Amino acid sequence: MKKILFTIALFSAIFTYAQTASYNDIGVLFANENSTGTARFNAMSGAFGSLGGDLSAISVNPAGAAVFLKSEVSFSLDFDNIDTKANYYGNNTYTSYDDVTFSQTGGVFVFRNNYANNGGWGRFAIAFDYTRANDFNNFWYAEGNSDYPTWIQDPNDENILYLNSDGQYFENLTRGSSDKYNFTIAGEYNNNLYVGASFTTYNIDYYQSILLEEYNYANNNDYLDASLIQELSTYGHGYSFNLGIIGKPTKNLRIGVAYQSPVWYTLNESYLDYDEQIYVSNVDEVYSNISDVSRFSYSLRVPSKFTGSFSYVFNKQGLFSVDYAYRNYSNINLTNGPFNQENQNFKSDLRSTNEVRLGTEWRIDKFSLRGGYHFEQSPYKNAFSSDNKEGYSFGLGYNFGAVKLDFSYQQDSQTAAYDFYPQYDQVDATNLDLQTSKFTASMIINI
Repeated sequence: MKKILFTIALFSAIFTYAQTASYNDIGVLFANENSTGTARFNAMSGAFGSLGGDLSAISVNPAGAAVFLKSEVSFSLDFDNIDTKANYYGNNTYTSYDDVTFSQTGGVFVFRNNYANNGGWGRFAIAFDYTRANDFNNFWYAEGNSDYPTWIQDPNDENILYLNSDGQYFENLTRGSSDKYNFTIAGEYNNNLYVGASFTTYNIDYYQSILLEEYNYANNNDYLDASLIQELSTYGHGYSFNLGIIGKPTKNLRIGVAYQSPVWYTLNESYLDYDEQIYVSNVDEVYSNISDVSRFSYSLRVPSKFTGSFSYVFNKQGLFSVDYAYRNYSNINLTNGPFNQENQNFKSDLRSTNEVRLGTEWRIDKFSLRGGYHFEQSPYKNAFSSDNKEGYSFGLGYNFGAVKLDFSYQQDSQTAAYDFYPQYDQVDATNLDLQTSKFTASMIINI
């Protein structure tokens, strides 16, 4: 019969074997915002910086609120799928995760200046928009054999060493979201200039649970099975502001410029190492430990973003749009804690990134056909080209008059690495190949 023994000393050396997201990982994760919004916005890969006239476009350039001719509200629903291929020492595992989210809602209210007949400030707008800026929900696992055991000491007999490996198994579960709330005011001047400003608040709720298991054996055929679970919960709020301008040099040409300030977050976390267990066959015992929960509060600043946009409108037939965004991830900064090393890592490991989005829309009577392409550079200096996010999108819409229905499909792919043994250079990271698909349905109601 197995006995359960509680021994802190045995496990004090293995807390860092597996690893939830580090502070450097959290900084990059919370700085990233997915291009998501209404189905029309998604179908054109978010290339709306100089177009406006869409509630999700306001998050790119707040001047776009003044482009609206009528007040409207919109609601959007996302159906997401993430396919993950994990490769660990030549062994591939495949997981698929599906999710349904209420991803966007908002409204814009347009006010006309009846005294501006031939010029001046002719139209004003105020808008509110909620967007799920980032969805953290996912699950994947990996398994293989590095032939490098890290749990090697027998807790009963120091002469027995488990120096042979039968393999390792990992699980990574994440939950939560980054929710974004935009409050915007904008105005139209002389029918060719649009200006706007917005204040944005964020709610962060991130949860991660990882499992690491190792199967090792000694030369006398005794074996040791070890496992470790870690949990991390991070939650808090943040705020930023956004300024933008859209100009119309000609009837068909539009140019936009927008600045998004840094986002200042106040975050809280709780961290738990628990259910650490080692089973050794020579004495048929399980050694177990559950640690206390540690809690910590700190501040995070993620970098500002500059967006330049260009679009050409072919009267009422169609349009073509390009957005370019620049962001310096090395400016991520942590405060209210002992973060000297982490802040140095941001400066040494991260870089400025370029982001390009292309979109087009063509109208056939009451139907609209749309398509897009997007590319986002990885913020890591040592990244492979496949670590960049790249994808395409398409969609359609139908205008019933007072109501419009839009649908879109968006897909992107990238590679990444996850290191479950950050303290051991002898063990390689798990290589991930990620493909994300998103189907969005939106309803727009004129009011």
